[in-house]
Amino acid sequence: MPTFVKASHLLVKTEEEALKIKEEINNGKDFAKAAKEVSLCPSGENGGDLGYFTRGQMVKEFEDAAFSMEVGQVSNPIKTQFGYHLIYLTDKKD
Repeated sequence: MPTFVKASHLLVKTEEEALKIKEEINNGKDFAKAAKEVSLCPSGENGGDLGYFTRGQMVKEFEDAAFSMEVGQVSNPIKTQFGYHLIYLTDKKD
């Protein structure tokens, strides 16, 4: 299991909105552009980039998803107490 992952994310209020945005990304929309346009998280200004993080730094649902993903993958909507996230995994390292 990797020690660090690097991810970007975007945060929206509803699962429906997250699914619509994921479809747009799957059809070629740039993840960072989508994050800048719709994310409710301040990281949206940076295209959703969260940098590298380890286990214990993010809420459990988000962390479990990020650490189980493959580099280059965009997650299905992840529900946390903040809303619905799409996670884009950009790197893993030990």
